[in-house]
Amino acid sequence: MDLLLILTYTAICIAIFKIFKIPLTKWTVPTAILGGIFLIGALILLMNYNHPYTPFAKEVFVTVPINPAVRGIVTEVEVEPNVPIKKGDVLFRLDPRPFEAIVKQKRAALVSAEQEVPQLEAAWKAALASVERATADKDRTKSAFDRYAKGKKKGGVNSPFTELELDNKRQLYLASEASLSAVKAEELRVRLAFQSNVDGVNTKVAGIQGELEKALFDLEMTVVRAPSDGMVTQMALRPGIVAVPMPLRSLVSFIPEEQRYFAGAFWQNSLLRLKEGDEAEVILDAAPGVVFKGRVAKILPAMAEGELQSRGVLISSMVLMPRGRAIVLIELDDHDVKSAFPAGVAGQAAIYTEHFHHVSVIRKVLLRMQGWLNYLFH
Repeated sequence: MDLLLILTYTAICIAIFKIFKIPLTKWTVPTAILGGIFLIGALILLMNYNHPYTPFAKEVFVTVPINPAVRGIVTEVEVEPNVPIKKGDVLFRLDPRPFEAIVKQKRAALVSAEQEVPQLEAAWKAALASVERATADKDRTKSAFDRYAKGKKKGGVNSPFTELELDNKRQLYLASEASLSAVKAEELRVRLAFQSNVDGVNTKVAGIQGELEKALFDLEMTVVRAPSDGMVTQMALRPGIVAVPMPLRSLVSFIPEEQRYFAGAFWQNSLLRLKEGDEAEVILDAAPGVVFKGRVAKILPAMAEGELQSRGVLISSMVLMPRGRAIVLIELDDHDVKSAFPAGVAGQAAIYTEHFHHVSVIRKVLLRMQGWLNYLFH
């Protein structure tokens, strides 16, 4: 663009020399050259600093890598490439039969677990009855043992109860106590199994319900749908491909329908002048002679050239040498650009700040001249 300004000044000087028939002497030619150096140099400095320009501008957009949440064989591809679709439209389907079988298994297990709950209740009631019976048996044997022990002590050597009979009663009493402890432990086990609940649901039933919900989710994920309004392009997916939920290798690249920006890379010395809302103009290589107006939407707060990550290795000084440019996002006023041109078109951009605004006219003229050159150069 600076070359255009120099060529324009040269053409004006030639025209002045021709029209006014100024002779080419050692005074006139150096005057024109030195005047051009000072004039063009001052204009370039003021223009480049206050109204920056970049030849590196491009429309940027985000793609969403589409991967299934489950592994399976692709049976149908329903989406058409390069055709706008709505959120929820089916992209492709996986073979659902393995997942349907798992759902049947989990449903059968859930029914079996639900039927076990009343069985646990009945077992608990039976255990309670066993505890009552063992308690009564213990009380009966204890009463008999106490009666024999009391009679033996009272009768002394003349007691009608022998030591063997007393020992038998003692052993029966101890056996009944052991039986009572056993049935109490069994009652506790059955009661804990019956009363073990999560949010009022038996734990085994709740666990299988969770497994069933997971199986139903996996079955639902065999139908892959569009995450939002958008479009699929350059699609190579075909039936028979084994889809694997691997994020590093997507099956489809989905372009969501959202606002797109032009990103321009500007020199860092322009950052003191740039701010959000400044007027901007963009020319596209695909649209010679057309200027698209817009506004600065965002000046990105970081540059990749200064990024460091913890990798367990020392950082080379070579990392500090690339200077980098500031990335500025430009929102165009003409929203038809999105439908008239493919996403990712390249061009050039200029931003006009409020400083030395009268100099911006030169920048606008030069930008349009650069746009006309797109008719000739590619």
